[in-house]
Amino acid sequence: MPSVADDLVQATGYNPDMTATLPVLILQLRPEDVTSDSEYACFLKYGGLQAADTCRIRIEKSGIPDSLELDDYSAIIVGGSPFDISTPEDKKSGIQKKIEAGFQRLLDQIVARDFPFLGACSGNGLLGNYLGTSITTKYGEAVGCVTLDITEAGKQDKLLTGFPAQIDVLLGHKEACDTTPDSATLLIAGSNCPVQMFRVGENVYATQFHPEGDAEEFILRINTYSNHGYFQPHEADELKKAVCRNPTPYAQEILRRFVKSYAG
Repeated sequence: MPSVADDLVQATGYNPDMTATLPVLILQLRPEDVTSDSEYACFLKYGGLQAADTCRIRIEKSGIPDSLELDDYSAIIVGGSPFDISTPEDKKSGIQKKIEAGFQRLLDQIVARDFPFLGACSGNGLLGNYLGTSITTKYGEAVGCVTLDITEAGKQDKLLTGFPAQIDVLLGHKEACDTTPDSATLLIAGSNCPVQMFRVGENVYATQFHPEGDAEEFILRINTYSNHGYFQPHEADELKKAVCRNPTPYAQEILRRFVKSYAG
């Protein structure tokens, strides 16, 4: 049976044989072309990747392909989404239910194999939900630049070693993990939202913040999602100032180190 990589050769011209290593699979859930394309560009920029190093699939269109095989990839990165896991089941769209079911199947394989995975924001909620922790709006945070604390375990992690005790990140989310999953190690914590980054096994990671984000990218998202419940539309100008408060090089270094660790 052809793999999803074979399908993409025909659909996009991408060929894994053209790269020295297996590509990084980037799964995106944003329905707007402008934010999806910009998010992808940020993954490339701060991950130190070229487009030829990746295989990009926008799963908000039709879900995760049944033919997807982990052996076709060196690692998986999952981006953000306007979907909320905490939405009551009877209020979720058909495509959201399909995406969540697809992640249940995919995460079965990823966690069992300890396959390199980095879920950002929505990816964090999907992994936390899979591992059994509750995802609610209790620890939602307004869009902005926030200072977070590296835990003692985080100081020993290969993606965070050598970091200062605190780092600035960009975030904005309506829901989050209420607690660290029982099987996970908390790496970064926050005063307003306790679970900001965790690891399962040795290679499966999730961040509540956006390691690919920068001020320009967040301004674009503020413009796009002004009516999606993250903030009141009249707050947009102040939030744009907030995301420009500090640069976030350590957050972006997490993405770079993840790629370097698993994709060369």
